Amino acid sequence: MGNGYLRFAALGDSTTVGLGDPVPGGGWRGWARLLAESLQASYDVSFCNVAISGATAAVVRERQLGEALSHRPDLASLLVGVNDTLRSTWDPERLSADLHHVAGALAAGGATLMTVRWHDHSALLGLPRVLVRPMAARIEVVNEVYDDLYATYGGLRLDLGLMPQVRDRACWSVDRFHPSEHGHRALARAWAERLRSTGLDFPLPSLEPGGGSPPSWRRDVAWMVTEGGPWFGRRARDLGPWAVRRAVKATGARAPAPR
Repeated sequence: MGNGYLRFAALGDSTTVGLGDPVPGGGWRGWARLLAESLQASYDVSFCNVAISGATAAVVRERQLGEALSHRPDLASLLVGVNDTLRSTWDPERLSADLHHVAGALAAGGATLMTVRWHDHSALLGLPRVLVRPMAARIEVVNEVYDDLYATYGGLRLDLGLMPQVRDRACWSVDRFHPSEHGHRALARAWAERLRSTGLDFPLPSLEPGGGSPPSWRRDVAWMVTEGGPWFGRRARDLGPWAVRRAVKATGARAPAPR
């Protein structure tokens, strides 16, 4: 990375796609593009965003890794795992195997990994109490895998749970699940600070809104009707039976033995 040329590959789910940060003419921008644009002020940057909305760790391994590797990245961001926790097919061992495969391949290709520790999404979404504790437990499992990735492959990482912006409503879009423009800019800025600490010299991304589509309640409502509502409906159908079984099991475990 010392020759003025940087290859940056972004892998992950809707957060890296940029959902919540719309641009004029349609589409999304997001933190990864904001970071790449700031890097371009000082470096010749080749940016490749292969993230897919709704991606799980398996999707990253099967559909994103090959394209990212062909880009021969110097920097590779890997932000995924939350969608795994929202499915009844939750499999911690498969999650760990997929993330280790992806991280190992990227590191072996010479990329500096950019990973995270996730915050507790369930606390922000206003989920029913029966879901909050098990969902928080799943996020902690994901974080343990990322701890292992960081210990094994090194690189840079952010602990999102320690970022004050996570508790700022202005940093979240209408669904409270995807960052708003403010949130994406905060994420881009935090990554830029990490990169500058390694010796890269470039201007920090601005925290002030600009270049995106201005806020619109009509667009927010339309998105919730066409995308957000159906997504929450699918997750409810997927997780509802599991949550009920868990609640019944927990209640039965606490019930006194019959006399």
